[in-house]
Amino acid sequence: MTKRVYNFYPGPATLPLQALEKAKEELLNFRDTGISILEISHRSKEYDELHNEAIDNVRELMNIPEDYKILWLQGGASTQFWQVPFNLQVEGKPMEYVNTGGWSTKAIKEAKHYGEVKVVASSEDDLFRYIPKGISFSDDTAFAHITGNNTLYGTEFQTWPKTSDNVPLVCDMSSNLMDQVIDVKDFGVIYAGAQKNLGPAGVTLLIVREDLADRAPEDSPTLFKWKTEIVKNSLFHTPPSFAIYFCKLAMDYLKEIGGVPAIEKINREKAKLLYDVIDRSNGFYRGHARPDSRSLMNVTFTLESDELEAKMVAEGAKRDLIGLKGHRSIGGMRASIYNAMPLEGVEKLAEFMKEFHEEHQ
Repeated sequence: MTKRVYNFYPGPATLPLQALEKAKEELLNFRDTGISILEISHRSKEYDELHNEAIDNVRELMNIPEDYKILWLQGGASTQFWQVPFNLQVEGKPMEYVNTGGWSTKAIKEAKHYGEVKVVASSEDDLFRYIPKGISFSDDTAFAHITGNNTLYGTEFQTWPKTSDNVPLVCDMSSNLMDQVIDVKDFGVIYAGAQKNLGPAGVTLLIVREDLADRAPEDSPTLFKWKTEIVKNSLFHTPPSFAIYFCKLAMDYLKEIGGVPAIEKINREKAKLLYDVIDRSNGFYRGHARPDSRSLMNVTFTLESDELEAKMVAEGAKRDLIGLKGHRSIGGMRASIYNAMPLEGVEKLAEFMKEFHEEHQ
């Protein structure tokens, strides 16, 4: 087999080896059509079957009720930063956001194009090291928005804030989609770029309660409205067929190993391995996130100097552990351990961290 390293980059991120092998096997001849999935018409019955299988996988894995629609969209999750307020705005009502870091900040900026935005809670006062507690949304707001997991800072919601029945909770789950069991009925809208925890770059998953799609004005630009894609089953125009195909393969693998309950158990084991190393290092590794807000998906920490961090990145790469450098905006180190990262990769990283500590303490 071609050499494989352990990829800790935050996105595009590691993908299930089994899905990659299946895609390789089928690349030239998709389901005996004689052509590649990269070539097949999105109007063909073969693609239509695949498309709906991908939708069915999402519904099954996340136990999504029938009154929620599942869409495969283009433009990345950042496009939803403006499509969410566009589709959910209500005249005369503000939009309420929680600011937990870089992606939340960008979402807030885009929402301001569509009306009044209120930031009801923020962790900016402590460099986004925590998820705010006691978040309270107004009963008279168009919608409430949170970012489920924060790749830059390594924080993740441990419990979901509550909203009143008439206020939909919107969550950007780009980096924690299916990392643990959730109740979709707690949300009005969930969206996620695929390239972190679902598949390759090029497609965004949107899960929306069907009644909410009626809010957008009928005379709006066609592709601004979620309802356009709901009516056409995400086939209004040519979809990113290969990205959807690969997401389907990745979800097939997730189903094979026991679904979201099984991967949650593995994810908690992986995260504990790294956080235990950090906590037992006597300050050699300093975790960025507060313990009560730690992410299952992105483990962030710093060392005492930039030079030591650079050395750790270089030595890790020699051991086939790549992508450990933190985000350019905050520095430090980061290990992204998404669903597709195998347990043995995290075990190898934890052992390397222990040895690096012993050598440089």
